Amino acid sequence: MAISKNMETDTETKIEACRAYARMMNTLDVSHILPLLDEKIKYTSQWVFSEINGKKDFLEYIEAKLKSISGSSDLVWAELAHTNVLGAGPCLVMAQGQKDKLVATVLIEVRDAKISEIAMCLIPTPAQCRRTGEYPK
Repeated sequence: MAISKNMETDTETKIEACRAYARMMNTLDVSHILPLLDEKIKYTSQWVFSEINGKKDFLEYIEAKLKSISGSSDLVWAELAHTNVLGAGPCLVMAQGQKDKLVATVLIEVRDAKISEIAMCLIPTPAQCRRTGEYPK
């Protein structure tokens, strides 16, 4: 089956969105993701009780999270990955404390070249993802 140009573009855009999120986490600097955020972004996490909706609320949440991480002795790593589970494709695996202590998978959805959804989850598990060794900075 031939891959359409739109599918290739969508995958490339999703990879770049994943890279931007990884840069943000690896440098603790939200500016890497800021231009890519959809105004109506939806953020879900199995570790956050309620869904976060909208760019303003997401930025308040993630800036506080990055500040918390920077004040902690537990380093965080975001690595580009790929999974076929749930048809997700490009994604990230997150590690905390040690580079190989994988704690979560991050799935990102893109709409109109903007990040429309981010899900921090355990399904798919990091073990179900093919790691790339790429840690964007």
